Amino acid sequence: QVQLVESGGGLVQPGGSLRLSCAASGSIFSLYAMGWYRQAPGKQRELVARISSGGSTNYADSVKGRFTISRDNAKNTVYLQMNSLKPEDTTVYYCNVYPPRNAYWGQGTQVTVSS
Repeated sequence: QVQLVESGGGLVQPGGSLRLSCAASGSIFSLYAMGWYRQAPGKQRELVARISSGGSTNYADSVKGRFTISRDNAKNTVYLQMNSLKPEDTTVYYCNVYPPRNAYWGQGTQVTVSS
């Protein structure tokens, strides 16, 4: 079983930056591909970025060049560095394994981009 706790969200002005963190329990964290997801009200949850156990990354077109996913296996943590934030990035962000498992969804962390 894996437990995931997201943090680092907040209110930021357009063009600003935030760094999200996802702390995972479990000694086999390093074996999982991990992803950051987001879900706006009334929309399906979407994959924002993912990172393999070996460190390969992929991004949604909407965030490519602005967001960077990384992981620290020694700390059982995956990060999402978000730069050049836009109002349309406003929503709740979640981490999960990739592909996601229903049992692993956490509370998420709210990101609000507004002036």
